[in-house]
Amino acid sequence: MAIFLIFAMNLFILLRPMLQADPTPIAGFILFYLPAIWSIGSIFSALLLLLQEMAGGLLQSILRPDRNLVAESTDASVNPGRRRFLKIGVGGLAAAPFLLSGYGCAYAGKAYEVQELTLPFGCPLRVVQLTDIHAGHYMTRREMRHYADEVMALEPELFVLTGDFVSNSIEFLPGCLEEMVRVRARYGTFATLGNHEHWVAGLRRIQAIFRQYEIPLLQNTHRVIRTGQGSFAVAGIDDIRSGHPDLEAALLRLDPAMPTILLSHRPEIFPDAAAKRIALTLSGHYHGGQIKISLPGGDFSLAHLRTPYPEGLYRIDDSRLYVSRGIGTTFTPVRLNARPEITVINLA
Repeated sequence: MAIFLIFAMNLFILLRPMLQADPTPIAGFILFYLPAIWSIGSIFSALLLLLQEMAGGLLQSILRPDRNLVAESTDASVNPGRRRFLKIGVGGLAAAPFLLSGYGCAYAGKAYEVQELTLPFGCPLRVVQLTDIHAGHYMTRREMRHYADEVMALEPELFVLTGDFVSNSIEFLPGCLEEMVRVRARYGTFATLGNHEHWVAGLRRIQAIFRQYEIPLLQNTHRVIRTGQGSFAVAGIDDIRSGHPDLEAALLRLDPAMPTILLSHRPEIFPDAAAKRIALTLSGHYHGGQIKISLPGGDFSLAHLRTPYPEGLYRIDDSRLYVSRGIGTTFTPVRLNARPEITVINLA
């Protein structure tokens, strides 16, 4: 019964968010994090035990191919110490996912890093990107305020936000933008939408909230910015699956030779952007896998199976794409081997 209630609480939080601004740490742990840790931990624990059972059966069939042979009496061979050792081993195997889930919530999901890189562009510029904030129970106002403070300390000349501002309710969007608008970049702040915004509200309501906080929302359009060292453009398109993206409209009447940054929540637009000779595309969406396993042959996660652009830097000819792991989480607050990131790009 207790297990059922914990799963039910986690499902309720995902589907019907309680709009409490900033719960106390104890309340947040009991109401939000404990159900998530239990849910993820129990799923992976069951999978591990299933794999252990399958591996044990396979090994037994190899070592004892004929199970119909009558075995000699084994009474004398029973080893209580061995049985205890096996019980402890199985118990540890079952408990490990809960420990990892707790670690993924308490530390790995919060231990962000500043990822800084330098790229050619055609106009000197310092850009800071935040993406996948997912404001809600697992990303409170307090945490967003801290991230905004960190961005201000990095002194961006351009601040860009590439979608998924909220997790499961539009009611969290005003608080998110109220924190982000505190960042005063020299050439402004620009944003584009992600799939979660389209899931929770209509476009007109979303646009009205962005206008209220005076953050330009680039919906299939662009802005040209002139500096003392040259001009550049910032273009943005709608989410390419949940929205109505139009790259042609975003670049309409824009000089193809002008250095351009394209904001797209999902990175799969990159081949089309490269064909248009866009210098830099900035994206997010996949959280770097959020829960990722690194193997000798490469990284493995659901995101790595779904897209050729799960995280990091990519290049086609002279066009580049950077996919940030973002700072928030979705469905669960657990991150493993995919740290949150603030992205700093020094363009030259």
